[in-house]
Amino acid sequence: MSESAKWYVVHTYSGYENTVKATIEKYVENRNLHEFIQEISIPLETVTEITDNGPKEVERKVFPGYVLVKMIMTDECWHVIRNIRGVTGFLGSGNNPIPLTDEDVLALGVEKREVVVGYHEGDSVKITAGALESFLGTVEEIDLDHGKVRVVVSMFGRETPVELDLDQVEPV
Repeated sequence: MSESAKWYVVHTYSGYENTVKATIEKYVENRNLHEFIQEISIPLETVTEITDNGPKEVERKVFPGYVLVKMIMTDECWHVIRNIRGVTGFLGSGNNPIPLTDEDVLALGVEKREVVVGYHEGDSVKITAGALESFLGTVEEIDLDHGKVRVVVSMFGRETPVELDLDQVEPV
């Protein structure tokens, strides 16, 4: 496959999200579309509601009326999903669905990417890429959410904080 799967937003009638998800899963199974339609998700959040009986945790849809589908967009897949009862269409213009960007997917929390780094705050590291390649410094802060690390580097006799990507440094 030359094209990789991307996340698309499917608009549904309100309250039909679970039915649409189940129907898509059934179509994937029956038509053997596993390699094209890879994942179906309804973003949920856990909310604590205060009732007469006390606090109760409830799962609520983050975006009522929408289902997220990770798929390789083909004419057959578009046609299958578009013609499911309860689906009004894809997010995009006309018959051209627009995939979510990687930033959108991360912001929605649909796909979690676990990042493991071999260093911690206070560790000595060597910069392996960029303008400061081969400089040594000390890790001041690690921001896994944004994929950044702040390293204090000694330049011209001064301590200078530099923000780098996580993969631009390695432990010494």
